[in-house]
Amino acid sequence: MDAVLLSRLQFAVTVGFHFLFVPLTIGFALLVAVMETLYVRSGDTRYKSMAKFWGKLFIINFVLGVVTGLTMEFQFGTNWSEYSKFMGDIFGSPLAIEALMAFFLESTFISIWIFGWERVSKKVHLFAAWMVALGTHLSAIWIIVANGWMQNPVGYVLRNGRAELVDFVAVVTNSYAWYMYFHVILSAYVLSGFVVLGICAYHLLRGRHVEFFQKKLSLWPRNCFNRSSGRCSYGPL
Repeated sequence: MDAVLLSRLQFAVTVGFHFLFVPLTIGFALLVAVMETLYVRSGDTRYKSMAKFWGKLFIINFVLGVVTGLTMEFQFGTNWSEYSKFMGDIFGSPLAIEALMAFFLESTFISIWIFGWERVSKKVHLFAAWMVALGTHLSAIWIIVANGWMQNPVGYVLRNGRAELVDFVAVVTNSYAWYMYFHVILSAYVLSGFVVLGICAYHLLRGRHVEFFQKKLSLWPRNCFNRSSGRCSYGPL
């Protein structure tokens, strides 16, 4: 194998792991924010427990996404240094904005969310949850803007042997990028929903914490569960 093929294999493995966690992060962030909103509005502590439970899974995915994402960033400068040199003016701009705008927003408010229980007011804590959710969606925008330019280059000229940015608005409003964005976001919601359903079904079928997981599955049939055994009777939906 030559260096190019090895670089492609390494980068493919990194991206593959990275994208396992990022869609779940996007979906779980929104889920946690909604659960905490229901808790603040209703005062039902079961929603608080749900926010904490799914929040732990969100944090795990967030950390793994950051680790794999940083590895991928380093590979832009090692495996693909010539590529970065050729079009770094364009490709690097959305990545820099993603780090400064979205990632810093996420990392700042996620610390408040993790350590702020019982230390800040409910509304401040809820605001932090929604800022984290906003940050994940903003992060997706700028990453996909960068990727969208790779698929459909716009707003640039070739000068001095490099691609140079001449129209930043054209890069941001790239129609290909926005088609990709809505596809990825909706896919993240679907993926997260199926993961939540799978986790809930796993515990319900084993009769563990039935009330907790049954409440999460608000569309589950009310007569499905036998209260004495805590198991589903598999009645008609």
